[in-house]
Amino acid sequence: MSNIATKVNEAVDYVKTFKFWKELVIMTLGMMVTAAAVYYFLVPSKLIIGTISGLSIVLSNIFGGNLGTWITCINIILLIMAFILIDHEFGFKTVYTALILGPLTDFWDAIYPWQNIANDNIVTGTPSVMGDPWLDLCCFVLLLSASQALMFSINASTGGLDILAKIVNKFLHFDIGASVSIAGAVICCTAFFINDFRMVVIGLIGTWINGLVVDYFTATLNNHKKLCIVSKDYERIRKYIIEELHRGCTLYEVTGGYSGEKSIELEVLLSKDEFSKILGWMKEEKIEAFSTAGNVSEVYGYWSSGKKRKARKEIVDKR
Repeated sequence: MSNIATKVNEAVDYVKTFKFWKELVIMTLGMMVTAAAVYYFLVPSKLIIGTISGLSIVLSNIFGGNLGTWITCINIILLIMAFILIDHEFGFKTVYTALILGPLTDFWDAIYPWQNIANDNIVTGTPSVMGDPWLDLCCFVLLLSASQALMFSINASTGGLDILAKIVNKFLHFDIGASVSIAGAVICCTAFFINDFRMVVIGLIGTWINGLVVDYFTATLNNHKKLCIVSKDYERIRKYIIEELHRGCTLYEVTGGYSGEKSIELEVLLSKDEFSKILGWMKEEKIEAFSTAGNVSEVYGYWSSGKKRKARKEIVDKR
């Protein structure tokens, strides 16, 4: 009981921060895009991708009822799992995103029904906004993957399948994209109840592509630079990193394979802006150095912690 109370208090404290309200806007816009993707590209053709929305379309066609209601009910069940198995911040954010997905789907239906766009296709017997399920698939995957990657970057999700994917990612250590594909493939198979074999195959392919695109967008959004520098002016570079960029760095003693001379190599992890700044500074200062750089898509620990950077800056200022 005390553990539940602690999680509730942590959630309440988080709501009071500026970070939450900033991310609330991001989450709302992301979910509007997700709802539009579901309503305009899945509902008309009954294309079932491995998502909770896809499962909801199957259930609404079999048992009847409102699509938004099915989405909300399934997400409520999965949210309970999120609070139990995943950290409180992820679960708390997902409460919001999951609960508004269903109403936002109904919102698009009320504002501009898909029939208004696909009227000509309905007449020809092809209930599809794009006129072809493959084009619907491409449009849906592109919009959903971008929205999912954006949510993951702020430790949230679009709800539903993302919860299952996060659980698989946390306990089995698969990539997020692979986790989405595994959980989604099972849901795709439920399409046999309402679709023919061809449509089920299209859904499975779409789920696989979605996983690949999520990994691409996630790597792009979270991209950082790992910079390694070998220079005789390593002390000046170290001070610039600490005092100007307010980052930490690691120093190694290395030996040149050709000359046999001992040198110091600095290794630092930077954002893209910081990476550009230090290269510009080294060029202005005419510092001779041998540098290599690589992309890093995931960072764990407190590297991006605002509090830690602020504390480091205060220490430097006191000096």
